[in-house]
Amino acid sequence: MPIKLLIFDLDGTLIDSLPDLADATNHVRQWSQLPPLSLDEVRNLVGQGALSLVTRALPGAAPGQIEEGLEKFLDYNLRHIADKTRLYPGVDRTLSALAEMGMPLCILSNKNVDLCREVLSRLRIAGYFPSVFGADSFPFKKPSPEPVLAVVKQFGVAAGESAMIGDSINDIAAGTGAGVVTVGCGYGYGDRSELAEADYLIEDFPDLIGLPFLTQNRDNS
Repeated sequence: MPIKLLIFDLDGTLIDSLPDLADATNHVRQWSQLPPLSLDEVRNLVGQGALSLVTRALPGAAPGQIEEGLEKFLDYNLRHIADKTRLYPGVDRTLSALAEMGMPLCILSNKNVDLCREVLSRLRIAGYFPSVFGADSFPFKKPSPEPVLAVVKQFGVAAGESAMIGDSINDIAAGTGAGVVTVGCGYGYGDRSELAEADYLIEDFPDLIGLPFLTQNRDNS
């Protein structure tokens, strides 16, 4: 079936936000009088949304401390959303090429929508994504297939006419469960083993354009 919708994860797929996420995490750990974590340690905490990250970054913390820590994390992250965050190489020109093909694009992240929109705007790619869905858009987050199914339904396309592009097991599991085509991004935050079940694997973002389902779309346009 021709692909009529591309659903993108954000962190680790379109943007390298790990340094800013690490700064926000260590801001909260400093508040909790805990030593800072390395980039690799924070990398292992990301992917399940801010609440999960803060909970795991503050082991043994009481629920009230987690709640306050989450507020501090979100506030700091919003204020420093793009201090060190950058687009992965080739993202802008690849998105431009996809837009020229008339391909609908959207974001489905486990980051809250306001944070998604802010970083997309700051990195000047918001125009490619009129539809942005995040952790607070649906009752469930990735790796549940429910958010993917909800997005597909909103766009009025079949699951088999859609593709989920992401860097972690959350994206691949959600896409597979929803019955969409899955593309794993080998350059992102997820371990390579997490992408083993993906239909396709790319090592650089511009490689997306050369995948068979998009080549077919381009040839038929």
